[in-house]
Amino acid sequence: MVFAHDTEQSLLAAVTLVNTAEPPETLETVADLDAYYDRFEFTGRHDRTRVELDEVRALRGDLRRLLTADRETAAGLVNAMLSEARALPQLVRHDRFDWHLHAVVADAPLATRIAVESAMAMVDVIRADEHSRLGVCADDDCGGLVLDLSRNRSRRFCSTACGNRNAVAAYRARQAAEG
Repeated sequence: MVFAHDTEQSLLAAVTLVNTAEPPETLETVADLDAYYDRFEFTGRHDRTRVELDEVRALRGDLRRLLTADRETAAGLVNAMLSEARALPQLVRHDRFDWHLHAVVADAPLATRIAVESAMAMVDVIRADEHSRLGVCADDDCGGLVLDLSRNRSRRFCSTACGNRNAVAAYRARQAAEG
């Protein structure tokens, strides 16, 4: 494990949220938001409304900027996000999770909680100087983000689909060069 469990989960949730904007759009309905909320085991307020969906979707650009920024810029973005949300980190334990950090109250809007959890996760990335674990998909036709939590830092594609598409293209190029 590169980071603490809550940091990894928050980073994965942020990258996944940003990547929902990549074609084809995958965060279009309240049901899609419900699935995202459940997948990443968020707790606290979840209004299940179109307004909440729109607020979460609007967050994707800010998260993309945060996750792709250089270390100095990311630190400034983290500070701004935490300040705007009036974040006050607290150790909490709930459900099946041992002690971890929450920095806003449970009844804060979901978009605020996602932003703050992402910013808190980036605190660990910045402090550990692990920005190389975040990047953009190596597929030239994709703008998806990649979170590489592997030991050997070998992850290059945002999804299996992008990796497979590039493997097939490389195979065909080799076949054409040989034939």
